[in-house]
Amino acid sequence: MEKIIDVKKLSEIKKENLKQEIKMLSKKNVIPKLAVIIASFDESSKIYVRNKKRLCDSLGILQEEYYFSNTVTTDDILDTIDKLNKDDSVHGILVQLPLYKHLDKHKILESIDVRKDVDGFKEINTGRLLLKSKDMIIPCTAKGIMSILEFIKADISGKHAVIVGRSQIVGKPVSYMLLNNDATVTICHSKTKNLGHYTKEADILVVVAGVCNLIKKDMVKKGSIVIDVGINKVDGKIYGDVNLHEVIDDVEYITKVPGGVGVMTVISLIENLIELVKRSNNIE
Repeated sequence: MEKIIDVKKLSEIKKENLKQEIKMLSKKNVIPKLAVIIASFDESSKIYVRNKKRLCDSLGILQEEYYFSNTVTTDDILDTIDKLNKDDSVHGILVQLPLYKHLDKHKILESIDVRKDVDGFKEINTGRLLLKSKDMIIPCTAKGIMSILEFIKADISGKHAVIVGRSQIVGKPVSYMLLNNDATVTICHSKTKNLGHYTKEADILVVVAGVCNLIKKDMVKKGSIVIDVGINKVDGKIYGDVNLHEVIDDVEYITKVPGGVGVMTVISLIENLIELVKRSNNIE
């Protein structure tokens, strides 16, 4: 059995579905359009933006990018978002995180019209996720992780899921989704003592710590499913948070880095965009 999850195969299936959705929209003279705001020096953000642009181009989705230097103010970005909120041709607004440290992230994210919150980061969408509302827009990485688990037909109900990382972007949203699917969830973070004690108990281990090769052989449960969300650049190469070569003999399934969760994050973004397009045009 192949232990490394074939995320490429999953992404191709998803892309075919998206092509059909976009074809249907084009027959109604609707062209999806995404606006992206970039105000950061972050290297992983550049990778994400580049991959997203490539996918948008291949699917026929319009994309506008707004780059800001580190002299930008919060009000400058709020003015741009206000214009995009009022532009009916724009269906989704994405603020690429992280932002320059001097910017007010919360104020910027909350300024996005909820009908265009393609990342699902607004407080109202967080609340919808907690309540399992049908109107929720799920943060893209969490959505991608759940798509991967569904792809391998993972039995989530009743299983112990351990999340290493408590960010609003990934850790907390994926924990809510796993809870909504009846998993028993433990969240670990930088203050957790004896991390290996918890990770060794995980039937499903999701690691989003941002620490290269944090999870080693003696920290995983035999037969577990490991989802590595880490993107760490070391000497020009990309590594995950899990030491793949050390743990692969013990796990049932694992994602690789690169070519794993990051691929599905981009796909999930476009899925969210298409959902927002359909809602704004009252299309079932």
